Amino acid sequence: MRAGVSAILLLILGAAVLLAADGGWLRKVPEAERKRVNPFAGKPEAAEAGKILFAENCAKCHGDDALGRHGRPSLRSERVRDATDGELAWILRNGNLYKGMPSWSSLPEPERWQIIAWLRTLPPDTANAVR
Repeated sequence: MRAGVSAILLLILGAAVLLAADGGWLRKVPEAERKRVNPFAGKPEAAEAGKILFAENCAKCHGDDALGRHGRPSLRSERVRDATDGELAWILRNGNLYKGMPSWSSLPEPERWQIIAWLRTLPPDTANAVR
């Protein structure tokens, strides 16, 4: 009985991880938003500020190392690494509550760009290479 319940919980967790990492949100991003460029790209001081902001706002779900936790996806995945800065800015501003991602529109736009600048400095997640 206990093994059956554990197996069901494991299946549910696995499904939640796959659904969270499905990338469906990318289809919702308007073309104009995709083309937006991070004004802080390549600026080390902005990335350092983004690291602090990430720790304060994002690490609870995505982990201090951005590798994901509690069924939340790794932000070092190939999908996130391949996303444009504009796509990442869009998901931060709009969220995806269906997948558990809140809107961070209350965080000033420059701070959201700084978080993206920091994410761009991270090495890839080779352990969980999910596209």
